[in-house]
Amino acid sequence: MSETVSFGYEEVPEHEKVARVGAVFSGVARKYDVMNDAMSVGMHRLWKDTFVRRVKPRDGEAILDMAGGTGDIAFRMEPSGAQITVADINQDMLDVGVERAMKKGLDGLVWSCQNAEELAFPDRAFDAYTIAFGIRNVTHIDRALAESYRVLKFGGRFYCLEFSTTEWPGFAEIYDAYSHKLVPKIGKAIAGDEDSYRYLIESIRRFPPMPKFKAMIEQAGFINTRVEPILGGLVAIHSGWKA
Repeated sequence: MSETVSFGYEEVPEHEKVARVGAVFSGVARKYDVMNDAMSVGMHRLWKDTFVRRVKPRDGEAILDMAGGTGDIAFRMEPSGAQITVADINQDMLDVGVERAMKKGLDGLVWSCQNAEELAFPDRAFDAYTIAFGIRNVTHIDRALAESYRVLKFGGRFYCLEFSTTEWPGFAEIYDAYSHKLVPKIGKAIAGDEDSYRYLIESIRRFPPMPKFKAMIEQAGFINTRVEPILGGLVAIHSGWKA
């Protein structure tokens, strides 16, 4: 029997997860940013702004933005002068990002269809690796972390923005009720897709809590790891450096 992995609250054969996650994001690609606004009341924009300030992209650096499909993080880093490669396993998400870049007149970004667990880039190719709201969707998080470590130069930095579990009393219960009951309905109303947004919420619940994910980053070899909770840990920025 093949090994099973989580797909939201389901357990599925691991060879099925990539295809099923791909179908989710292909289905929501065109409405992804609109839905992010609706689900977070626009707060995802502030979280991403904070995230990029922590990354501190610099002129001349090579940065890999993994799971960066629609370009939200790359567009924020582009004014720094860094050479940014936007990678995503889903071509439909990348296509949306390329269209958005063209409308903005940005032609200096590199767009690449890549699996976070098996990157085609050489060792020590990047000064920084960023991933925002994407790592919880990979089949094997440990493999993605190992690949991020491999493609970073010595002294390179890893930054991850991801949903987690808020530790604020009371707020956790309110958010839990909102996300499970209302977000799928919002997805149906705006994107015509209730099931995909139910999966996205369930995938957040299955993601490791902050201390465990921090430990996984350390196990991948990173040092000076830290966690910056936002809204008590509803969202968190994890970071580490390659020694």
